[in-house]
Amino acid sequence: MSPEIIMSASRQAMELALLISAPLMILGILTGLIVALFQSLTQLQEQTLAFAPKIVAVFLGLFFFGPWMIRRLVDFTAYLLNGFPGWLH
Repeated sequence: MSPEIIMSASRQAMELALLISAPLMILGILTGLIVALFQSLTQLQEQTLAFAPKIVAVFLGLFFFGPWMIRRLVDFTAYLLNGFPGWLH
């Protein structure tokens, strides 16, 4: 197995990890920003108010983006498993 193949597969894995995590990270950041804005406007500094909406947003994001995430992971896994025998030569 050549180093180029390993580097290519590693790069693709890192890109996939970033791509899959992006929707949930964006949802968490936007929810945190909205909650922080709400807390600063109302001067309500409750700690659970900062975390509970983020958790709900991420779970909703998993519900909506989950099938897409799994499809991307399965496609990448199939690519790795199908290419593995050829890489050994």
